[in-house]
Amino acid sequence: MSTGAATFERMAGVLLHPTSLPGPHGVGELGAEAFKWVDYLGGAGQRLWQVLPLGPTGYGDSPYQSFSTFAGNPYLLDVSSLVAEGWLAERRLAPLAAMEPAGVDFGALYQHKLPLLAEAADAFLESGASDGFESFVRSSEDWLDDYALFMALKVEAGGAAWTDWPSELRLRDDTALAAARRRLEREILRQQVWQFWFDEQWTALKGHARRSGVRVLGDVPIFVALDSADVWANRELFFLGDDGQPTVVAGVPPDYFSATGQRWGNPLYRWDDMKARGYAWWVKRLRHALTQLDLVRIDHFRGFAAYWEIPADEPTAVRGRWVEGPGADFFREVRAELGDLPVVAEDLGVITPDVEELRDAFGLPGMKVLQFAFAGGADDPYLPHNYGPNSVVYTGTHDNDTTLGWYQQAPEVEKDHLRRYLGRSDSEVVQGLIRAANASVAAIAVVPLQDHLGLGPEARMNTPGKPQGNWSWRFRWEDVPGWLAPHLADMARLYGRLPSEDATDTPYRQSSL
Repeated sequence: MSTGAATFERMAGVLLHPTSLPGPHGVGELGAEAFKWVDYLGGAGQRLWQVLPLGPTGYGDSPYQSFSTFAGNPYLLDVSSLVAEGWLAERRLAPLAAMEPAGVDFGALYQHKLPLLAEAADAFLESGASDGFESFVRSSEDWLDDYALFMALKVEAGGAAWTDWPSELRLRDDTALAAARRRLEREILRQQVWQFWFDEQWTALKGHARRSGVRVLGDVPIFVALDSADVWANRELFFLGDDGQPTVVAGVPPDYFSATGQRWGNPLYRWDDMKARGYAWWVKRLRHALTQLDLVRIDHFRGFAAYWEIPADEPTAVRGRWVEGPGADFFREVRAELGDLPVVAEDLGVITPDVEELRDAFGLPGMKVLQFAFAGGADDPYLPHNYGPNSVVYTGTHDNDTTLGWYQQAPEVEKDHLRRYLGRSDSEVVQGLIRAANASVAAIAVVPLQDHLGLGPEARMNTPGKPQGNWSWRFRWEDVPGWLAPHLADMARLYGRLPSEDATDTPYRQSSL
């Protein structure tokens, strides 16, 4: 009998979101630099590229608060290819070329890149579009129609959240929506063109990665943003009032790190209604994710066992309660529709036995973060000698400081534990942890590029709870030392993370258990 698990082959990879790629247009794009990055990974013996959610971002620029769980981020579109195809003049890229290359200024991108993309889309449409575009629109209509209309209405509303729109639009009155489709036809088409281009460019990049022996591990957050096409078009699947506002929201309770917990604000699912529909929305979501990605990490996996429900009128997460999630029934239904799932469970934080039982019942690998390993004793589950093979080890994640930044601020007792555990001095701990991750029995070892480059807190990707100033870090090729690629390839080979001669073309083996 199948467990629904995918037994992952042993491999090493690098965590880098595409926005962090170098390039001349103010943000990483899905063009030449992305292809060069994939080639670099393949040459460095790294068989996995981990990315964050790829959806369009809004306020706060977080990829975890996207306007759609299905759409791609237009900021990632390669404008050089649009010039090559004749949709833009080269001189029109000057405002992007003038942007600071060391980081991402999302406000400037909104001001300069989106108008250029609109101009290019108009030129494309005026040319008669293409058969490929028409085919894409037809094949994607189950999410694209709602998304394109949602974004067109948002543009018309000056960016306002859908919960602030006029009631007939907020509550999706058929007559009002039909009028909006006529009124906003051009903007709807632009949004569709951007998604067509994203699909073309991402598919080409992912195909190049596969031919280079590199697989893509992506992220599916368990919850979606309130201000999203997902919620606006599927209000019946969420705990919302008659006005569209959530009645309860997601978060995590108070703990050692926060006396008031974390109030995320995402609307919560009506799991009973989802179950009655065979979890069709989630099946569609994961099926779409697996067309874009080879492997999927489900963020906040514990919410499938139980989640923290907070009344929407509470300003903090203190006054909440644990509510049972859909549990094993969800994964049985999804497996029946999609087969064995190449899914990684993000099981960080305070994890209770029911979460572990759910993860293990379906054979899903959990996560181990080395930065968490040195505050306890020899039985700490994040220490490498306590791992099982069915796990994914990280030096740190996008939510952690860089390993150097973490070590600089760590309590002396943790520093001492780490130095003794690795047998390394202060100047060697970052490389020591990278080697410990690769040498461990964990099937997959992932290291953020910042750690490979030995960077400090200035290169941190995200600080949870900090509303602004995140997600902006980018690297430059001149910061990548020449010795790094052969060093990583040697380490991957040394610790058995390169494929054997008879390895298959997939990053995992279907379970026969």
